[in-house]
Amino acid sequence: MQNGKLIIFSAPSGAGKTTIVQHLLTKIPELEFSISATTRKPRGDEKHGKDYYFISKEEFLHRIARKQFVEFEEVYSGTFYGTLRTEIERIWENGKTVIFDIDVEGGLHLKRKYDGQALAIFVQPPSLEVLKERLTGRGTDSHEKLQERFKKAEKELNYAPQFDIILKNHDLQTACSEAEELVRQFMAHSS
Repeated sequence: MQNGKLIIFSAPSGAGKTTIVQHLLTKIPELEFSISATTRKPRGDEKHGKDYYFISKEEFLHRIARKQFVEFEEVYSGTFYGTLRTEIERIWENGKTVIFDIDVEGGLHLKRKYDGQALAIFVQPPSLEVLKERLTGRGTDSHEKLQERFKKAEKELNYAPQFDIILKNHDLQTACSEAEELVRQFMAHSS
């Protein structure tokens, strides 16, 4: 079944994309979250099958070899993330629109692969400095991991023009409202 729609939210870590996607899921019942597979360990109270499919690196590589991913990448050294083909099919079979909270390169892969069926939105933080403050304020990463995230974020900000829409997140409430309007407009247009 290849006739569903996809909504892709991408951004550097800490830009607010996850909060915006969670907001949309509470406001638009026709959306269903695409759960990514990852080789990283769960953080906080994350649950397998709800936040991510947590799988071993060996299992991930095995699934790559069997072409079970529509996109995947090694986001950080030794840590893989990807979207299983079966996840998109499952959501479309339920008659829903797939919504992604995905890293920037993964988002661009999906946009290219599902051109015409996808709306790709880049969530832009107010500045790199604000992004750094947000990531540091989380308190979930080591100094080394933070430096890796900062470096990746700088690179990712350059990809913004390749997305259909750049959504500026200077104020979270405003960004959520704007995202809701964009998504509703996209879903209202038949493909």
